[in-house]
Amino acid sequence: MHNPPINDSELWLAIRNDDEQAFAALFDRYWIRLYKTALRYLKDREASEEAVHDVFLNIWNRRHELEIESFPNFLLTAIRYQVYNRMRAVKSPVVLTITDAEISELLDHNAGESRIKDQELLHELGQYLEQLPKRCQEIFQMSRIDHLSNQEIAGRLGISKRTVENQITMALKHLRVCLKHASVMVAWWYIFK
Repeated sequence: MHNPPINDSELWLAIRNDDEQAFAALFDRYWIRLYKTALRYLKDREASEEAVHDVFLNIWNRRHELEIESFPNFLLTAIRYQVYNRMRAVKSPVVLTITDAEISELLDHNAGESRIKDQELLHELGQYLEQLPKRCQEIFQMSRIDHLSNQEIAGRLGISKRTVENQITMALKHLRVCLKHASVMVAWWYIFK
């Protein structure tokens, strides 16, 4: 016996009340669509995954201040912004057009895509993050959660940009090794949560 699918508005209300399961359900509902949109432009799986996770990270971090009327519209705008920033960073020409079909795809809710994340895995992933040295955790947080550039982090901490890059690389390698056997979507959702 299934519970009726929860609509976006109900999920958003729960998310604003710090409900991580509701956030996981929203993530599952939209992740693959946003990933496909990002991949179409970036032509890079890892960069596309990071773009999508940055969108969800931003939603979680700003859940108490964001006013979202329509998730499909909000997410479409957010993923376009992430794609634009990544393309601009590598100085690629940026031409983004979103078709009616893509909008329809985002609007088409499929309750079957909604799955709740396993709490034990989330706890395990949290422990992996805590294994990193404090400075490494701090730099990773500033980069992936506070969205500061490597140059900004270097300036704030009084270290070289190269040191910042090395610390981020070390953190990502550590997490990838730890998460080798975990679900990619669950793992990335948690890392960028």
